[in-house]
Amino acid sequence: MKRKLFFLFVSMVACLSLHAQTDSETLNKLFVKCRALNDTYTEFYQQKDYVNTVKTLRTMLQELDKLQLTKAEQEKYQELIRAAKNNSYYNLACSYALQNKKKEAIEAFKKSIEYGYKDYRHALTDTDFDGIRNDKRFKQVLETIREYDYLYILRHANGYRKEVTDTLPRFTYQQADDNSLKQTRAFFKLDSVAGNGDEVSKIINILRFVHNSIRHDGGNFGLCESDAVDIYNYHKATGKGVNCRQMAIALNGMYLAMGFPSRFVTCMPKDENDGDCHVINCVYSSKLNKWLWMDPTFNAYVKDEHGNLLSIAEVRERMITGQPLYLNEDANRNNENKQTKESYLDSYMAKNLYWINCVDNSCFNPEGRYRYFGQRYILLLPEDFSSPATVGLGKHITHDADYFWQKPIKTGKNPL
Repeated sequence: MKRKLFFLFVSMVACLSLHAQTDSETLNKLFVKCRALNDTYTEFYQQKDYVNTVKTLRTMLQELDKLQLTKAEQEKYQELIRAAKNNSYYNLACSYALQNKKKEAIEAFKKSIEYGYKDYRHALTDTDFDGIRNDKRFKQVLETIREYDYLYILRHANGYRKEVTDTLPRFTYQQADDNSLKQTRAFFKLDSVAGNGDEVSKIINILRFVHNSIRHDGGNFGLCESDAVDIYNYHKATGKGVNCRQMAIALNGMYLAMGFPSRFVTCMPKDENDGDCHVINCVYSSKLNKWLWMDPTFNAYVKDEHGNLLSIAEVRERMITGQPLYLNEDANRNNENKQTKESYLDSYMAKNLYWINCVDNSCFNPEGRYRYFGQRYILLLPEDFSSPATVGLGKHITHDADYFWQKPIKTGKNPL
């Protein structure tokens, strides 16, 4: 499974500028060569012409090695160049492995790691390595990056503990008879959306409605208020998607409008330098007497081996203990990119379930875009963990999972 070289290269540059350009003329010229080489490489790879994929990648690496940058350019773009090299060497390792050239494949894989490759799980499951996977030397090299595997990191997190929570805020849930929620229910015709089935089917139907009605764009924080109606209208008026936080806030408002206690939950990584997190929902099922994992961005929910829907807490625990997890078959992003258990749970969510947080008062417009309502956030942390992101005004820390996941009390007022 090749890692697309030019796509990675340019996407990293896009983080630095609005266009696939830099302020380095030398680097911009390299991009032109990279694009052509990537097209050639992709064509050979699709044709299974691995002799020529090796030649193309070798040419790419030569271009990178002879790149002459000023000292200032080197400081600014060194991580970009390292990423391009680690990706090139990874693809080179794949190309050698597909030719059963074990020694060359392992050496290229080692070079990839030297330049910063850390994606243990991708390499572990990459079918391009099937021919060398049982080679002792390959296993030894792969083991050197296991510490960066997200499941490995999560499984080595400290546990939770019981503690006194009397001084911590109580979780509250706005009641469905609030005028804002009544308007939300009418605006979206939620009774029709939910259908006439049982409670769980209604919960899933509303999840699908949000997923299908609002497009996701992880790079866009929509310029609107944080309520379901305004988020929906923003998307319809502009055609732009919104980020996962706004997707989850929209779903949260609809669940509350239908009388289902719900929270939007921010799932965070251990690495304080990792700017990516993910926001999903937990909605309480009175029928099942438990919280349920619902993710509107990916139209996702999770079950155990018996088909039972799971909560966020149960999914996290099963990740740690290695128990089976099953993702719904129609999990996807924007009805375009199908999600798998391996990519969504074992990698992405394993990274983002190290610690979690949510507001104490779940309500219509819980995070006013233009007005501060004095929100309080409850943070559930593993023991002995802290980071700059866990400190600040309005943040309350707990290590007590029972307190954090307590059954809902249907009270709470709209801060408006």
